[in-house]
Amino acid sequence: MSGRTRVRACPERTCVGCRKRAAKHELLRVTAVEGVCVPDPRGSLPGRGAYLHSDPACLDLAVRRRAFPRAFRLQGPLDTERLREQVEAGAAGAPAS
Repeated sequence: MSGRTRVRACPERTCVGCRKRAAKHELLRVTAVEGVCVPDPRGSLPGRGAYLHSDPACLDLAVRRRAFPRAFRLQGPLDTERLREQVEAGAAGAPAS
């Protein structure tokens, strides 16, 4: 042993909305299922994932920038209503900072 303590690295991901890096556990994973953006809080759904802060402003930025089709490598628009409901419900339940 070298006497140094081992520090576990925390994986980081980039929010597709604001493009800021954050710890993976601070972001909501989103996947595309049959043309619909679906929140995947457990991270267990198959396929490519995109990460997003649970903030309606980040979701609005991602939709305006067309970030989801690019992140999922899909053509055409995606339905984000279900995702919007989840994000707005999460933002309403979060403590104000």
